[in-house]
Amino acid sequence: MFPKKIDQEFVKQLLLEEEGEQLEFKQQISSQEKIAKTLSAFANTKGGLLVIGVSDLRKIIGIDSDEEQYMIASANDSYCVPKVSLEINSIKIDPAHPSEEEKIVLLVKVHASLGPRIFVKGKNGSCIAYYRSGQQCKIL
Repeated sequence: MFPKKIDQEFVKQLLLEEEGEQLEFKQQISSQEKIAKTLSAFANTKGGLLVIGVSDLRKIIGIDSDEEQYMIASANDSYCVPKVSLEINSIKIDPAHPSEEEKIVLLVKVHASLGPRIFVKGKNGSCIAYYRSGQQCKIL
């Protein structure tokens, strides 16, 4: 699913695919705890790819790359035990029309955990592991 060249053509190809066990689209990250569940679920299943900056209608809306990278890193640092192995790529998308501005999409590749399961720390101190089933994150 992850080619050697990660560019806007790869993003356009992803937009043709359905969300599922190894692919999820997000407009933006609104909650570190929620995105930590997705990171855990991908890592505890087969790994996966999170595409941030895409609407529910699969339109590229763009994001603030620094802010979204911060949210991913903070979610991993604050909630995931042990931390998820991931790669983050910021992709510039050329405008479809000359009047539009360039947009940024974030691609987060979550590697499958080869060791212990990845848990998410809850506010009450509990730790819960998640897995991916279709488009959903479920408790393991």
